[in-house]
Amino acid sequence: MLFDVRTVSLLADYFIICSGDTERQVKAIVDDVIERAKDLGFKPLQTEGAPASGWMVLDYGNVIAHIFLPPQRDYYQLEELWSDAQLVVRIQ
Repeated sequence: MLFDVRTVSLLADYFIICSGDTERQVKAIVDDVIERAKDLGFKPLQTEGAPASGWMVLDYGNVIAHIFLPPQRDYYQLEELWSDAQLVVRIQ
């Protein structure tokens, strides 16, 4: 999911929220995001978490990506937290 949070947050312009079904998939998603962003000339300002924890965040300043395992995504319910933000894209 891609949320435009400009009207509801000072933290970033966009939040990405996605899941991988396994730790390996979470790591693959994180690695791919980092590589593709690097190809475009962007480096994360900060990364937090680990695939083993079930949650990682990549902070690119204006864009923050959250990558979860399903139990952690259900627990944190970021979609609910940012429900006032405009949903730009939803892919299932």
